[in-house]
Amino acid sequence: MNANANPQPEEPHLVARSGHVTLVGTGPGSADLLTLRAAELLSQADVVITLREQTSEEFAGFRSEILKHCSEDVSVVEAETCGDDLNGIVLSHAREGKRVARLYPGDPLIACRGAELVAACQKADIEVEVAPGLSSITAGPTFAGVPLLTGDENEIRVLNARGEKPVDWADAAAGDATLVILGADAPTGEAPEHQGPGFDVVCKSLVAGGRPGSTPVSVVRASGTTRQTTVTSTLSRLMTELRQKDAKNHHLVQPALMIVGGATDRQKELSWYESMPLFGWRVLVPRTREQAPALSEQLREYGAVPEEVPTISVEPPRTPQQMERAVRGLVTGRYQWVAFTSVNAVKAIRERLESYGLDARAFAGVKVAVVGEATGQAVRDFGIEPDLAPPEDQQSGAGLAAAWPPYDAEIDPIERVLLPRADIATEVLSAGLVDKGWEVDDVTAYRTVRASPPPQPTREAIKGGAFDAVLFTSSSTVRNLVGIAGKPHNTTAIAVIGPETEKTAIEFGLRVDVMAPKASVLALAKALGQYGVEKRREAIEAGKPVLKPSQKRRGRRRKL
Repeated sequence: MNANANPQPEEPHLVARSGHVTLVGTGPGSADLLTLRAAELLSQADVVITLREQTSEEFAGFRSEILKHCSEDVSVVEAETCGDDLNGIVLSHAREGKRVARLYPGDPLIACRGAELVAACQKADIEVEVAPGLSSITAGPTFAGVPLLTGDENEIRVLNARGEKPVDWADAAAGDATLVILGADAPTGEAPEHQGPGFDVVCKSLVAGGRPGSTPVSVVRASGTTRQTTVTSTLSRLMTELRQKDAKNHHLVQPALMIVGGATDRQKELSWYESMPLFGWRVLVPRTREQAPALSEQLREYGAVPEEVPTISVEPPRTPQQMERAVRGLVTGRYQWVAFTSVNAVKAIRERLESYGLDARAFAGVKVAVVGEATGQAVRDFGIEPDLAPPEDQQSGAGLAAAWPPYDAEIDPIERVLLPRADIATEVLSAGLVDKGWEVDDVTAYRTVRASPPPQPTREAIKGGAFDAVLFTSSSTVRNLVGIAGKPHNTTAIAVIGPETEKTAIEFGLRVDVMAPKASVLALAKALGQYGVEKRREAIEAGKPVLKPSQKRRGRRRKL
């Protein structure tokens, strides 16, 4: 038989999955400036290679926010551990069929070495994509409030003071073009060959080249982050004002951008970022891990840097019998009213109902009262519209008791009220309802347990005045924070959500600076923002530098 008559099927040719490399521009230094395309590519990455940056608390937070866009099983490679052959490591992972994302500050192809990686990928026949990022060349002036290419100018020159080719400062000084200068800096601990020319060298070189000493100039540091500082002066006075700024505890930080000429003289007029109500304020948010994010997000909108330190954790009651009886009573028509004084109480009742396969229809025929915007919203999220709430300026148990109608046997078929609450809640509401003729089932819906102490650096920051403000959203947050971390420093602004919380803070020897006009965490954040605006205005009107509370530390405790 012909051996070729019935040939055996050949083994299928297995082709390895092709790798892919993405160069991701992360912008000037704030994770929320990442582009949508960059976020999408990060979500697809098997390997992410981080930035070559100094290890710092703020950079760690930035890194963490960037990596939130990645999948849970992504492999993270720290760039500083890769040595000089970083591109080789990228290609090695890609050749294994992996999708690799290499992070760059700003834009990968502007003042970075991304072009080398793109060329290496193309030479190796590896698919490559660049996700552009905001460059400090344009973002820096915008965050500082310096408009470029206004109607009075039509030219910008970008200079890299740390480039391999020395800058011809005489040539740069010629003409009237606005100069955007990267890499100029004050002396650092780096070796001279890794430093750009100092600000003083740049100013003197430009004046020597023909630019008038009166030419306006701005120095922007850490643009787009809450560490941003901007100094606007002239070429002849810049160094003097930089030294004054530093002496007033406005320590300038890396990286730096200089803008010379053009509309730089409008910077103070147009400064919008550093003029945010709580710009750069480090604010302590002592709430549960579930409740803190909403408040933190609101604070960020005011320019603050929130730091969440849980002081309590919410746990179920030690025994479930009370709650089981309450839910049965709710379903069988035992109650005329249910009063919710916290989001946690709403959550506890809702979870108990849902565990029995029940929903908001269990409240049919029952009236619902609430204290606070957040509690009311939690009730609405469950599909129920509240029937009663105290006035906006009386959002408390006492305010709800005052607004509650007295029991009338002729119009109220049932005289009983369900009050699910925390194990440590006050008796004010319950006593007020009893005084009005109602019978109250006061049920422990959840327990508040003191959280573990925060790390030692956080405790030291609280007691040492490194925080600019602390927001207290309940009396228990006051008691527990002092218990696990100590009293806030006397210079730290204390903001409270209402009269009861204010009373507790005063009992612990704290002077209250801010109280929300109503029992709402968003109103509390807004009130603190207004406080920041007022302090800024007072400083400006008095001709004093605008300082954060943490920059006024004197080492003494707050006194009433």
